[in-house]
Amino acid sequence: MAGGQVFVGDEVVRPPGDRGDRRHERPSHSSFHGRKYSFHGSYSEVVNDYEDHVARIQAEWARERPDVDVSPQGVIGRLHRLAGLLTEQLCLVYRRHGLNEGEFDVLAALRRAGDPFERAPGELAAFTMVTTGAMTKRIDRLERDGLVTRRRSAEDGRGRVVALTTAGRELFDRAFTDHMNNERRMLDELDPDEAAHLETLLTTWLARVEPPPGAPR
Repeated sequence: MAGGQVFVGDEVVRPPGDRGDRRHERPSHSSFHGRKYSFHGSYSEVVNDYEDHVARIQAEWARERPDVDVSPQGVIGRLHRLAGLLTEQLCLVYRRHGLNEGEFDVLAALRRAGDPFERAPGELAAFTMVTTGAMTKRIDRLERDGLVTRRRSAEDGRGRVVALTTAGRELFDRAFTDHMNNERRMLDELDPDEAAHLETLLTTWLARVEPPPGAPR
């Protein structure tokens, strides 16, 4: 294995955690010091042969605590690790537009509201699953940057309403286009059937774990 990579024919397979573009590519063999590793069989067989970070942890626990079933780590551990790697890639696009993940979420919630693109701070906090205090800090930063405004509610004159500015909407629309292209790039690591199957599994699991809207957590 050269530079953490495995060749399948003329294609290089990058293992999880590689910081480069993990799509298949055809580099020159000289760039890897002439070392070429060929495997017979399918791409999935090569991936299955690769012992990832979670598998190594499981092996260590099996040695140290053979009395404990660590098989759940095979799913939970990989989901946790994958979530971290995906979030890292998502945040690269957010930062390109001068935003962090929380600020992107606020702008997204406002943009989805439709014209006039506004919501109450409490509603924004519920959408993004943060405290009202944390939401206030996000709104403060976005307001300083001219991306949102705050005003009193026309309904009761006491509550506040947060709205996208024209500049905020234009910036978010550019960021959202890049964001979806980025998500597509990452999902393209799976073929369409794999992606559809994974979506079904995740939807089923989430429905069984996530409390229904309005239920106490």
